[in-house]
Amino acid sequence: MLRQIIGQAKKHPSLIPLFVFIGAGGTGASLYVMRLALFNPDVCWDKKNNPEPWNKMGPNQQYKFYSVNVDYSKLKKEGPDF
Repeated sequence: MLRQIIGQAKKHPSLIPLFVFIGAGGTGASLYVMRLALFNPDVCWDKKNNPEPWNKMGPNQQYKFYSVNVDYSKLKKEGPDF
């Protein structure tokens, strides 16, 4: 497969940017899915030791990928402990 892509790139050099952007998009999408699977509190991989990981998140821990104007270090807890 890779040999065929390289052969097409040698025959048609105008396809090189297409291959670069498709590869970068696929890599970025797979890295984002890995980030969601490993670091999102909604995903539970270990049900024995930590069955509800979303309850252990503090109010000052940022779990969103991008926050526009919220400073998580200044937030205080508003509810009771569970």
